[in-house]
Amino acid sequence: MNWDTVEGQWKQMKGKVRQQWGKLTDDEIEQVAGRRDLLVGKVQERYGIARDEAEKQVDDYIDQL
Repeated sequence: MNWDTVEGQWKQMKGKVRQQWGKLTDDEIEQVAGRRDLLVGKVQERYGIARDEAEKQVDDYIDQL
């Protein structure tokens, strides 16, 4: 799945994202609104990991969908 699709289907994707990254709040997920850079930043911040690791997690997750 590519990011254009994710952005277009963000309302449907929110539940799946919430399952994958349970530490993210509903407000944070709403703020992301399908934007990859914001999701990476929120995952990095909430889980205390390096940016490249957060990018890898997000990309790997989207590739699995």
